[in-house]
Amino acid sequence: MRVHLATDHAAFELKQYLAEKLADAGFEVVDHGAEVLDPQDDYPPFIIAAAEAVAAQPGDRGIVLGGSGNGELMAANKVKGVRCAFANTVELASLTRQHNDANCLAIGGRFTPEELALEIAIAFLTTPFSFEERHQRRIDMLTTYEVTGSIEA
Repeated sequence: MRVHLATDHAAFELKQYLAEKLADAGFEVVDHGAEVLDPQDDYPPFIIAAAEAVAAQPGDRGIVLGGSGNGELMAANKVKGVRCAFANTVELASLTRQHNDANCLAIGGRFTPEELALEIAIAFLTTPFSFEERHQRRIDMLTTYEVTGSIEA
């Protein structure tokens, strides 16, 4: 599975750690930046690049990182076709896949130790969508709204 990673300065070290550990676990990691630790950089260009890559390749996943993860979540969700969710526990990461078929995950680097972030990432990347009708129905509503501006098909 291809995994697109992105962050600004606020979670730079965590991105580097996850990139190494996920590659060691057999995932194909694509790093969308930041490439260097720059305390003045801005997250939107990095996050949007990763989210666009996720949207362009069904089956790919993204993990976006920041200080809290909130701005990164918002940026990723601006990209059509991306369903980015926040998780700070393994259970939340699994549920966002099972119930929401999220294709992107946001993690707050200032609040999540490296080892826990890796557990969260692995849970997100390995948990399948449930395909339960009620969950698919809700995802379809969101997709319809994204495309048409209306929940009604």
